[in-house]
Amino acid sequence: MFTRMDNTGVEDVCYEDAHVEKVIAVIRNNIDEYFERFIETGAGSKVSMADFEMLQKKFGVDPAKAKNKKAISGNYISIIKEAIDDFEKDREDYEKIFDQELLEDYDEDADVFKSKVLRNECPIIRKTLNNKKAKELEKYRGSFNRADADGLLQVVTNLCMFGNDYADNYNPDSYEEVETYSDLGMELLDTDEYTYYGVIGGGIKTHMLFKVHPGLFPNRSRNALWALWYLSGKESFGCKTDSEFLMIDVSKSITQQNYFYPYQLFAYYAFDIYKYLRDKANEMGAYIDPEYRYVIVDAFLDYVANEHDDEISFLKAQIRDGGMGFA
Repeated sequence: MFTRMDNTGVEDVCYEDAHVEKVIAVIRNNIDEYFERFIETGAGSKVSMADFEMLQKKFGVDPAKAKNKKAISGNYISIIKEAIDDFEKDREDYEKIFDQELLEDYDEDADVFKSKVLRNECPIIRKTLNNKKAKELEKYRGSFNRADADGLLQVVTNLCMFGNDYADNYNPDSYEEVETYSDLGMELLDTDEYTYYGVIGGGIKTHMLFKVHPGLFPNRSRNALWALWYLSGKESFGCKTDSEFLMIDVSKSITQQNYFYPYQLFAYYAFDIYKYLRDKANEMGAYIDPEYRYVIVDAFLDYVANEHDDEISFLKAQIRDGGMGFA
């Protein structure tokens, strides 16, 4: 079985302020190199500056004279715009689902909500159910088919109300001054009331909230957790089960992102990464609209994970050397 830590998803030490500060310090130490490549490659859509400079040298161009800071700044502006444009493509689908009045109308017809709304109209659930290539999703399809329709409706309603209440109490003047993960007030999202195990877990529920409130709820995707593993230098920080961001099935020699990783911790790490990206934007003459703050964080974490796609695919298939070390 997976070496899960406890029913909160991580060991107790991960909640200690000193531990969180250590993780953030290492992320801050590693983030510059990823950010530089993120900008230079247009979030992975262009050739890197290093490769570009090699071409310049090949054709006798002096890279030091050719480098254009304005162009690099323009890259960041373009990345932000493209990330928001891509984000908006299916946002309306989630906003329709998170309509509190419509959810109340389904009280007498939860089966329709499950079979029509969630199965066919919720993009992330529809794509997951229709993904026939990933064998690990067969279990998800079975869980969805067996899930109680009333229970699913209740969890989605709870998530909708939590998101709306959080947005109503959001103070843009003080939000970015938050100093601890508990100050973000996300701990309730890690409780049973906001989870339907096997169907609406940490990844799906936070994706839904992210799509409706992108300035308040970061997307705890599988790529995001893998990215945190790389940004944190693959360190264990004293955890007995190696990295808190991963799960290991020793019996099957499989490594996965930690599906049970607490959202309250993830949100704080995403929040700190946002502040870094915001400060870089200010330095470069770009702008991150706070209403979309976690869209750019999501794009950045996707980039970090995609940089290591080959290694991630390998780790998912087998644990290197048959053990638990990932160095």
